[in-house]
Amino acid sequence: MTTQEKITFNVEEIRKQFPALHREVYGKPLIYFDNGATSQKPQIVIDTINRYYTSENANIHRGVHFLSQQATDAYEEARRIVQRFIHAQHEHEVIFTKGTTDGINLVASCFGELLTAGDEVIISGMEHHSNIVPWQMLCERKKLKLKVIPVLDNGELDLEAFEQLLSEATKLVAVTHISNTLGTINPVKWIIDKAHTAGAKVLIDGAQSIQHMPINVQELDCDFYVFSSHKVFGPTGTGVLYGKEAILNEMPPYQGGGDMIAKVTFEKTTYNELPFKFEAGTPHIIGGIATGTALHYLSSLDQEAIHGHETDLLNFTQERLLETEGVRIIGTAREKTSVVSFIVDGIHPFDIGTLLDKQGIAVRTGHHCTQPLMDRFGIPGTVRTSFAFYNTKAEVEVFLKALNRSIGMLR
Repeated sequence: MTTQEKITFNVEEIRKQFPALHREVYGKPLIYFDNGATSQKPQIVIDTINRYYTSENANIHRGVHFLSQQATDAYEEARRIVQRFIHAQHEHEVIFTKGTTDGINLVASCFGELLTAGDEVIISGMEHHSNIVPWQMLCERKKLKLKVIPVLDNGELDLEAFEQLLSEATKLVAVTHISNTLGTINPVKWIIDKAHTAGAKVLIDGAQSIQHMPINVQELDCDFYVFSSHKVFGPTGTGVLYGKEAILNEMPPYQGGGDMIAKVTFEKTTYNELPFKFEAGTPHIIGGIATGTALHYLSSLDQEAIHGHETDLLNFTQERLLETEGVRIIGTAREKTSVVSFIVDGIHPFDIGTLLDKQGIAVRTGHHCTQPLMDRFGIPGTVRTSFAFYNTKAEVEVFLKALNRSIGMLR
């Protein structure tokens, strides 16, 4: 499908393509507002998975028989789809992983081997635990120093403080593109440029951005970009690490095993070329193929219309929530995507989430794997609504009525 052949965005028609959206929970129509955790899957992705295991299942890269060649071709075509979707220069810069967490750990392990005692890594105060803990482990192992960009009261990063943190010792900056808790869209291009001026490499956690906005890794000039398939309408257990060719070639491999080798003897092993150097063992084959299906499907839609629809949902929800007594939105950045986290005075988020669930509404409650961020705001957690392009204002209206009903029951 060419870039000109876009499907007109119609939310009701889109919803028909997602079977899970049409089920009931506790006798109520499901309203799924937990897309920040995982997205629902269109029928085309489900069909791809079913077809593969029904008639195409085989291992890849190793067999001369028809099924193996067919599976290999499909898997490598998916890699090319990813390359085009994120605008990587080379397809071998696309490494299939288990997900965002695995991609970050791969970089921490492999790029981390190039660092020495006294080097510094910078992250931000709004990072998911998966973009905190691997760097803590690396810093402890290699005797590095970890620095943290502070978060302002409105949920934006303190960029002046970031500039002060940069130094000749900074070797890597790892930041989220969009906060999974606050919805804040960080100015990652500016951050990348500043980090590069200081001589540092940059990893962007794209788990919450890949599904909401066009990504061009060459324009961003990031050194690494990671995301999970299940956040972008594909299957769980698979994801992508993009890395610049020169840096990936410099890094030692993450794991040893089949497919990542060129030649093995008991005296010495030489490693395979990219991307296989970082893809040891039999991969999640259908995970990669279905990721390609999901991204091909998403690219067929009008991205500007999707962005406008999700922005309308965000603004509508925030405006209506602020009309509710006792509600405080956590994260009021000037640039946000369709995530609204809030608390209600005197009521624990878990209690609200439980009552909403009984009314058929799926939201996330808790610290959202961002405990340091919760500590920054002095709260135990939030109620988080996170939207996808298949959500509607009508669903938001039902949610708001259910929220007010829940608040009334808990007071």
